[in-house]
Amino acid sequence: METSEQTIRRVLSRYELGSKLRELRLRKKLGLKELGNHTGLSPSLLSQIENGKLVPTLPTLARIAMVFDVGLEHFFAGRRSEKMFVIVHAAERVRLPEAPAAEEPSYFFENLAFPAVGKYGEAYFAEFPMRTKPGLPHVHDGHEFLYVLRGTLIIRHGGEDRTLSAGDSAYFDSSEPHSYLGASEPPAQAIVVAIHCRR
Repeated sequence: METSEQTIRRVLSRYELGSKLRELRLRKKLGLKELGNHTGLSPSLLSQIENGKLVPTLPTLARIAMVFDVGLEHFFAGRRSEKMFVIVHAAERVRLPEAPAAEEPSYFFENLAFPAVGKYGEAYFAEFPMRTKPGLPHVHDGHEFLYVLRGTLIIRHGGEDRTLSAGDSAYFDSSEPHSYLGASEPPAQAIVVAIHCRR
């Protein structure tokens, strides 16, 4: 199984930071030493970044971006000629609680498409342990779609409780306060998609 450090390095490798740096440098016809003079970074460090042996920090990328007059987003945008296709293997996902400080989270979630950039929404696998009261209400812009895979789940939306069972789904305005209550054992599980509204 991958360590968290290996997962981070593999995810960042998809952005091809090194090749993007090399393209900018060659376009400006700069050698590594010249670029080092402009950025204050050593030629050796720049070479390691270009060859994918070193993952640059954000301050390092910011220095490089200023020299080439590009934004940081240049390094994290996908290749325009390529169509997005991202796979997330089960072992790569990280299980997180509803909130870091929650003693009894009303749900746990795993991001199903975390490496993809420019998404119109977020997709999650969520598990809802059986509880006696729902979690804290929360809001976010856009809409939410939820499909129950197993168990019984209660969604409190706009002050009203709706009960869903395996195979049921819900689509709702997520700018309205909503919360969840797992109501079965084993815990209810669902696929949740938070959809950004583009105006």
